Amino acid sequence: MNRTTRITRALAVSVLVLGLGACSAESVDEAVGKAVDKTVDETYEVTYEVTGTSVDEITYHGGGGEAMEPELETVKSPALPWKKTVELRGIMPPAVMPLALEAGGADVTCTITYKGEVIKEAKGEGMLTAGGCVAVSPIVG
Repeated sequence: MNRTTRITRALAVSVLVLGLGACSAESVDEAVGKAVDKTVDETYEVTYEVTGTSVDEITYHGGGGEAMEPELETVKSPALPWKKTVELRGIMPPAVMPLALEAGGADVTCTITYKGEVIKEAKGEGMLTAGGCVAVSPIVG
């Protein structure tokens, strides 16, 4: 086999490999794009629960707004135990934040449940119990 034939074959193989690599990259990009679209559009339900004593208000992500800028909903002077099921979308994180201002008397627990499984739980005592429960969207991953 002469030198020109070997160079031509090597060039043809290189072009073929690079071309197939580009197709594979496009296929991967397309698959990732579809997965992102599905994740952004998919909805899921979570149930928030707050138990304890002396909670002045509860703020939570109720499903409105954008995924990374959810609208907050607030319940003032809630009766405890408090429970609310909401539908969220995509990567929107489920979050419930009880606020208790009573000095020394507050004993608060919050939970977030998805498909019957607690995905986040937090407890707090004392004045200004805040922070609550914030979880990662269960459909991400």
